[in-house]
Amino acid sequence: MLDGKMLPLASLFALALSTSLPLNASENTFSQAYSDYQNALKQGDNVQIEASAKRAFELGEAQYAKDSVDLANLAMNWANALNNLAKPNTPDGDIAAEKVKAYELYQLALSNYKKQYGTQAAELIDPLLGAAETAPKLITAKGLFEDAIEIAEKTTNKKLLADVKMATFHHLSNTRLYTSTVRNYAFEAYEIYKEILPENALDRVKATYIVGAVEYAERHDNKAIPLLLEVVKQFEALNYTHPYALSAHAYLVELFERQGKREESTAHCIAIGKMRPWADTQEQQPIFRTAPDYPVSYAKQGKNGFVTLNLTIDEMGFVRNPEVIESKGGMQFEKSTLKMIDKWRYAPKFENGKPVAAQTRVRIDYYIDKS
Repeated sequence: MLDGKMLPLASLFALALSTSLPLNASENTFSQAYSDYQNALKQGDNVQIEASAKRAFELGEAQYAKDSVDLANLAMNWANALNNLAKPNTPDGDIAAEKVKAYELYQLALSNYKKQYGTQAAELIDPLLGAAETAPKLITAKGLFEDAIEIAEKTTNKKLLADVKMATFHHLSNTRLYTSTVRNYAFEAYEIYKEILPENALDRVKATYIVGAVEYAERHDNKAIPLLLEVVKQFEALNYTHPYALSAHAYLVELFERQGKREESTAHCIAIGKMRPWADTQEQQPIFRTAPDYPVSYAKQGKNGFVTLNLTIDEMGFVRNPEVIESKGGMQFEKSTLKMIDKWRYAPKFENGKPVAAQTRVRIDYYIDKS
């Protein structure tokens, strides 16, 4: 049985006629390979999952017809395993070998599913998404995602539609193909999740974060704040550590600081400090920063310089007692830096579960490109 589907007898009879191996020996070999794959899944070992999925597929090629659903299922298993192991594409556009093979397998599964289920069947969505995620060209990926959305829209499964739209957003949002349509996929998915899922469902919380982050990026501060506050609230209730929770706090620090609401941002500075593991020698990094004003007279002269400060970050993440320990270029650079640094916010360090004041250092460079 493969993923709940009985092995077709016709394939077993065909195998008996086309191989010198006894039928039961072939069955045992394949059954063992597939059992190894299922055990690897339980253990969560991605390397073993890929190796066993590959062996099951290769043995399945001799056992099942090339256009069968069973072979398509095995292809999906191996493709998913390869996709999980694949490294990201390089900046030069080189595609990992695992993704190249995974794309080939997803296409095989897609072709077989079309023959079995039809060209608009919901069963096509998984191989379409897999092929889109491993496609060699971005425009190809976009088309595959759109095909998956079109099919999902014809089903009655709202959760499926939301998942497909969110997957499309995630893949295309940081690419040259990001458009208002892609942006809206995330918002449409979020509305569906709100309709069908409880407020503490992880998919809904993640979607709330995504929409809040988009509103933040578009500088819709009053829309972003309640969304990100909801994310923080739900992750605290779930007692679940997730990168989105840390990012939501960081966005809220900046949003409240942009609005001059320093007290509101303090709770989120403290929350970030509490979530981070601190090393004794670790320099603190600002969560919210502003750029210094370049002294007009120095700018006219084309003067460059720098200022290095020693700071105390108090228990609430405010900058205290800034001290110039080194500078170059003139006193105006120092004055501009000291005026700026008071607006910065940090996450306080934590010791034994409590926020503490700590020293850190920062260097501000002033540079005019004379080219």
